[in-house]
Amino acid sequence: MTNPLLADWDTPFQLAPFDRISDSDFAPAFDEALAAHLAEVDAIATNPEPANFANTIEALEGAGEALDKVLSVFFTVAGADSTPARQELQRAFSPRLSAHSSAISDNKALFARIAELWDRRDTLGLTAEEDRVLYLTHRGFVRSGAALEGASAERMKAVKSRLAVLGTSFTQNLLSDEAAWFMPLSEADLQGLPEFVVDGARSAGEALGQDGPVVTLSRSLIVPFLQFSPRRDLRQKAFCAWAARGANGGDSDNRGIAAEVLALREERAKLLGYADFASFKLETEMAGTPGRVRDLLMAVWEPAKAQALRDATEMEHMLRADGINDALQPWDWRYYADKRRRVLHDLDEAELKPYLQLDKMIQAAFTCSNRLFGLEFRPLDLPLYHADCRAWEVTRDGKHLAVFIGDYFARASKRSGAWCSAMRSQARRPKPLAPVVINVCNFAKPPKGKPALLSYDDARTLFHEFGHALHQMLSDVDFGSVSGTSVARDFVELPSQLYEHWLEVPEVLAEFATHADTGEAMPQALLDKVLAASTFDMGFQTVEYVASAMVDLEFHNGPAPADPMARQAEILSGMGMPAPITMRHATPHFAHVFAGDGYSSGYYSYMWSEVMDADAFAAFEEAGGAFDPATAARLEQFILSKGGSVDAQELYIAFRGRMPGVEALLKGRGLAA
Repeated sequence: MTNPLLADWDTPFQLAPFDRISDSDFAPAFDEALAAHLAEVDAIATNPEPANFANTIEALEGAGEALDKVLSVFFTVAGADSTPARQELQRAFSPRLSAHSSAISDNKALFARIAELWDRRDTLGLTAEEDRVLYLTHRGFVRSGAALEGASAERMKAVKSRLAVLGTSFTQNLLSDEAAWFMPLSEADLQGLPEFVVDGARSAGEALGQDGPVVTLSRSLIVPFLQFSPRRDLRQKAFCAWAARGANGGDSDNRGIAAEVLALREERAKLLGYADFASFKLETEMAGTPGRVRDLLMAVWEPAKAQALRDATEMEHMLRADGINDALQPWDWRYYADKRRRVLHDLDEAELKPYLQLDKMIQAAFTCSNRLFGLEFRPLDLPLYHADCRAWEVTRDGKHLAVFIGDYFARASKRSGAWCSAMRSQARRPKPLAPVVINVCNFAKPPKGKPALLSYDDARTLFHEFGHALHQMLSDVDFGSVSGTSVARDFVELPSQLYEHWLEVPEVLAEFATHADTGEAMPQALLDKVLAASTFDMGFQTVEYVASAMVDLEFHNGPAPADPMARQAEILSGMGMPAPITMRHATPHFAHVFAGDGYSSGYYSYMWSEVMDADAFAAFEEAGGAFDPATAARLEQFILSKGGSVDAQELYIAFRGRMPGVEALLKGRGLAA
């Protein structure tokens, strides 16, 4: 029988036939697809015809279709629905994929054809997008080590292979720690917790086969527990377990992995002639240099720290008023911040949460995209990789654009966090491809018969990931390598962070924030309080983020630290990190940075993009409203449809007329003087 991963998918929209795929299919399909891709690449490299764009660059774009199919399915389920078998496969695949990538970048005949085209690019009569793809292809090969020779080339291959293994191990260790820990709660321990937290704890206990409620390390459960539990001892126990992920000793400890990753990244950069990894990595980003990143982060750090210290003083008074003769601790912050928000803004998240139903927030995100870009969403009844997933066909003016899949609930088999990925990216050449896009979140699953309720942060996450999805679905380019989110890392967060703004548009909340029990719209008084409190606790949020971004930058900007934990402490001390706040992601669970190279030296990119997203939303406000059609059309034309086919700075200037300064970001965060 034909392996279902390699067969032609005769399914609606050519989606993966998840109901026919088993774990035993992956390894043989991987072997066959890997070999097929190498044969395709070899045929391109040894083509007796003189190199031209079509037989070299465009041919490379079309090569590896079978491998793309296998890997898109595998990495989707490996991240969102892991099993021991899939983890074992991932450990086996990672070094082989690295070796496969090296075999392609080390193909001297192939690189010679690419280099020849690059050298005579001005004579080829290329379109602007073809010229961009040639530039990116040549640059990618050079940065992968294609120009290295002899021992340097062999060492680069070994370094990349080892980094692939370490990234997989880091991810699996973190998943293991997150899945292994839970804290049982007695009925007495539930006192003071809102109903939605109790429901979440009971649902988590049921999922783990426990007799009663539990707190797990799922962000959507542990954060509200820390926010609402009056039991300081339980908050401390839960927070310390959350902070210790990846640093518990034993086989799942990530501290040694982090040290080795940093050393290998430094070696990789130096093999290519760079002073350090940050200089190598940032060369291709909008920021360009470590110095520009540091300047941005420190411009935000000082006002954020000052605000956080003022807030900490107020909350420590509240702590003492509760009879606790101790300094404010990290496990106290969210609890007293919530108390303080109720005092300052008369806003209780337990009162707010029934108005933020998951289904209504999905509908809100869809409706905003319809008003902005004319998109329509039709539910699909198709077999997917997990029963919690749901799918929609996305159309515009009756024409199929994409398939969108949502996987929203936390489970032990899913890695933490939220992300957007494309199982298939949009392209027109070498053949037309319509995107298949997935949003994965980790919201607390409700008990049967009850609606899923989100925190305001959860709702913002949903809009954020859907912004990434729009970047994929509205892509309109020729080549998949520059499609959708294939852009500079510090530009990729612009569409996602920009889309968060529509959650705070009053008319959106007025229409979709309806009470789960009564169906009534959010009262205007509550809506006003929500919007007035939008920058509350922003000192804390900014400090925990910037601290993580600075540690990431300094880890990679200079010699690799032999002891990353000691270096982390040194960096934070030098910044004057407030004692009751911790990094958002400490080194042993900093998956953005250590699970792969994606955000290494690049965690700052959320803030770099935020400078633009604050300014971009201001364009709508200046034009008369959040749904101004002319501004929406420009946003699609110059940013959402272009992917990486044009330099990111050129795209932003085409949309806005100029690059922004940090002022809009400080104002948006309520940190302006």
